Amino acid sequence: MLYVKCFLCLYVKGHIGTTATKKIDVYLSMQMAQEKVHPMTVVTIANARVHDLIGLICWQYTSEGREPKLNENVEAYCLHIAEDDGEVDTDFPPLDSNEPIHKFGFSTLALVEKYSSPGLTSRQSLFVRINAAHGFSLIPVDSLKVTMKEILQKALKKRKGSQKGSGPLYRLEKQMEPNVAVDLDSTLESQNQLEFCLVRENSSRGEESSEEDPTIDITTVQDMLSSHHYKSFKISLIHRLRFTTDVQLGISGEKVEIDPVTNQKFWIRQKPISIDSDHLCACDLVEERSPSHSIFKITYHSNHDYKALYFESDAATVNEIVLKVNYILESRASTSRADYYAQKQRKLSRRTSFSFQKEKKTGQ
Repeated sequence: MLYVKCFLCLYVKGHIGTTATKKIDVYLSMQMAQEKVHPMTVVTIANARVHDLIGLICWQYTSEGREPKLNENVEAYCLHIAEDDGEVDTDFPPLDSNEPIHKFGFSTLALVEKYSSPGLTSRQSLFVRINAAHGFSLIPVDSLKVTMKEILQKALKKRKGSQKGSGPLYRLEKQMEPNVAVDLDSTLESQNQLEFCLVRENSSRGEESSEEDPTIDITTVQDMLSSHHYKSFKISLIHRLRFTTDVQLGISGEKVEIDPVTNQKFWIRQKPISIDSDHLCACDLVEERSPSHSIFKITYHSNHDYKALYFESDAATVNEIVLKVNYILESRASTSRADYYAQKQRKLSRRTSFSFQKEKKTGQ
């Protein structure tokens, strides 16, 4: 293996008493279900880079005779933050391979193959909900680093409004904090939530809306009304080993159905899947490589756990599906979705707190 010689010295140095070391529990996503519930403990020198740690993990995995066999190229893998039970935290990208491992304060990580890593994307979208007098809009953003000013501008553009000229001005407020304007220079990440209200300056929520208020775009209204109507799409389901099967994805306000397309190879036995809308948690654009190839993810609740399905198709079809499902999600009060986002919120708060503490220590 290419990583054996390269990282043997790193492994040895990690056990020398005079060298600062770091013990990390690593969950191995490529192993069988019954095996990957137990992490592999790795000891490394504290100043090793993430790239070096990946090589050490691969070397130890191979030397212990674990299955399945790994790719010989270390570049095929990345490290993700993981929960104590091994669940990969897909809300955040993988650790930067060039950064020293001591920069991160996490002692539980997961080794993930890059092709299946949702964090390794050219574009990972979130939807911000903007409530206003005439309904709501879903604003897609590519990063939590986007400023609130940019979100406001997108919201006004979607609703045919403007902050320029002699027209009325608007502000954003957190959904649960009326009459407190959001700092437009702050980032979405710092807000710790994804739902806001669009309010006209010198007004407050609950006041009678005026004709000057920006009315919602007619295409948005049509999307909202038609989102619950059944529509099917022929797309591809991505499996763990990266092969795909053609499926028909049927979406309505009541359920999402995934049916295999007939005449496929005999060794590919995709079973039909039916997901009740009350069990849907999220639908996210994962990657948009080109107009002809995009990937999206549907997350749903099943058997006391959150599961994710990945699909691919052309960009136009994927964007239509993501928007349609998100309008359905926003129009329903689902316990599964509320619990899912509460969990994401806790992760976001924990990550934000960790980043703040790290910056504080760096500045000292």
